[in-house]
Amino acid sequence: MRQLQGTSLCMSIFFLMTSFAVVIVVVITNASKGLSLFSLPSSAWSWSTGGIASLSSSSFSNSSSTDDKSQDGASNKSGLRRSKKKRDEKLGRVEVGLARARALIRDAMINQNRSSPLDGDSDYVPEGDIYRNAYAFRRSYQLMERMFRIYIYEEGEPPLFHTGPCKDIYSTEGIFINMMETNTRFRTHDPDRAHVYYLPFSVVMILDTLFDPVIRDKAVLERIISGYVRLVSSKYPYWNRSLGADHFMLSCHDWGPRATWYVHQLYFTSIRVLCNANTSEHFNPKKDASFPEINLKTGEIEGLTGGLPASNRTILAFFAGSAHGKIRPAFLKHWMGKDEDVRVYKNLPEGISYPDMMKKSRYCICPSGWEVASPRIVEAIYAECVPVLISQNYVLPFSDVLNWNSFSVQVSVSEIPNLKKILAGIPEDWYLRLQQGVRQVQRHFLVNDPPKRFDVFHMIIHSIWLRRLNVAVYV
Repeated sequence: MRQLQGTSLCMSIFFLMTSFAVVIVVVITNASKGLSLFSLPSSAWSWSTGGIASLSSSSFSNSSSTDDKSQDGASNKSGLRRSKKKRDEKLGRVEVGLARARALIRDAMINQNRSSPLDGDSDYVPEGDIYRNAYAFRRSYQLMERMFRIYIYEEGEPPLFHTGPCKDIYSTEGIFINMMETNTRFRTHDPDRAHVYYLPFSVVMILDTLFDPVIRDKAVLERIISGYVRLVSSKYPYWNRSLGADHFMLSCHDWGPRATWYVHQLYFTSIRVLCNANTSEHFNPKKDASFPEINLKTGEIEGLTGGLPASNRTILAFFAGSAHGKIRPAFLKHWMGKDEDVRVYKNLPEGISYPDMMKKSRYCICPSGWEVASPRIVEAIYAECVPVLISQNYVLPFSDVLNWNSFSVQVSVSEIPNLKKILAGIPEDWYLRLQQGVRQVQRHFLVNDPPKRFDVFHMIIHSIWLRRLNVAVYV
């Protein structure tokens, strides 16, 4: 069982009896007290320097354990402790490697030391204000490339499994699935060497293939996903060994979170990689990862970036889009057609190009719609236009690594009437720094085929790697 920091045994047993899943969430939250990986207590992802949360599917006792201390350099002082049952040797080797990685990342975080045996990057070195902690990110990324292994369950047939859409608004779901299937760096065919296990279903393809828009039977998700978890958990030992904590799913569909609800361990315990990263809908940034929504209208990935230099951007702010969701109607009501400097449209007039408007605007407004995520954020980054984020309860993509304040402007819903005043009041030198940050961070949102280091595919992998570091699995 994962170690609980400062939680009484009685309370822990109460939560355990209620649901294993609730215990896991509480554990992760309590284990994050102390320094986070990126030296920012408010960071979306963190792990304790005083102890790693541990998970055991075997038994609990009050007796002390020294295994964690020897592997993680940290003593366990929690209410629930795993038994002294001999651990699986193959799993033990995996956990020892992860413990070493934690120590090396912690060293980079504390000492901010660039010189290390892992050095040798020639193409790109993370540095600057766009990162929460560039030293820790660099070390973590290097370790991920050298160590991280993902096992993909081979069960299931296309089109519901092992493939996904590679164009339109849900393209990043299919791109990740397809690239992961052919990847040779991170994918392993030996499940005993894996750090995480991928459930390769596509929510988009399940709904496109089986969902009847007239009957609207959402239970198709339950039947497919619950059945798949039952299959792999009965055929392999890995799901039951960790209660799903070292397994992950990925979806960019609005119903991605809903799809996991039908298997409660998948919902509460597993790593969920979601575009719809809404904390009001139980997205948990301690274990779940946010990834960007990218609208590849034709599937083409070339020629999507670039814009006018700052001196030639004549429009203060721009938005075009429909009035759906809770935020956009209020935004459009206040600004649509009201100001020449803040160009807001529901439908663009004939002859005006959406990409061109972004490329000649200083700020591109990105309000949430039906769901918190918006493809406009990445469109703005591609156009070198500073994103203006208007959302509620949204965990931004890669925010465990990226400092969004260095390349975007975040405006609360209550500040919508003051939008022009806020943007016009940003000093010129600060705007130029923001735009420079946009240009620098662009590489982390690019889709490449084949993938390139630090691009969006690798950033998604890194987000999963970080969340696996926050779990120690015992049997």
